[in-house]
Amino acid sequence: MATTGDIGVGTVLRFNGELCAIIEYQHRTPGNLRAFYQAKMRNLKSGKLVETRFRSGEAVDVARVEFKELQYIYSEGDFIVCMDNETYEQIHVPAVLFGKGAHFLKEGMTVKVAFESDNAIMAEPPTFVELEVTYTEPGVKGDTATNTTKTATVETGSELQVPLFVNQGERIKVDTRTGAYVERVK
Repeated sequence: MATTGDIGVGTVLRFNGELCAIIEYQHRTPGNLRAFYQAKMRNLKSGKLVETRFRSGEAVDVARVEFKELQYIYSEGDFIVCMDNETYEQIHVPAVLFGKGAHFLKEGMTVKVAFESDNAIMAEPPTFVELEVTYTEPGVKGDTATNTTKTATVETGSELQVPLFVNQGERIKVDTRTGAYVERVK
């Protein structure tokens, strides 16, 4: 068993029978009271935020989590099929774990997946991906006085807002956390 002094941001705990990842973690020492740890955690199954206090030195149950880098192959229903580059085993990971980033995955990309006893509990696509714009309306010349955007469809089939100067066939960089346009790639 670990204590509250051994854990930090990013640690996965078994809290009230559920797996929770620590998002914020602070040691507090109020005036005439005993010191405690204030933790904000995200429940990995439901996605809900939980805030709690731990006494200093309290025993906590740290879950054994193994992170693997897998190669994205294809989507199949509610699952994303990935391949382990060492064993060449195909692993079905629930698409819900990837969040909005699942819409920007393309074949051959490397994704990070966290496993707890052979069950995928967290998944993270690459932070930035380069995609080709397959369809967008042409921008009107001279309409650049303000920060206006237009809808573009990328090669994965997702739609996002891009500046007017982006044309069909160009490659753009997309932030998978927010699904927003970052820059044009040359």
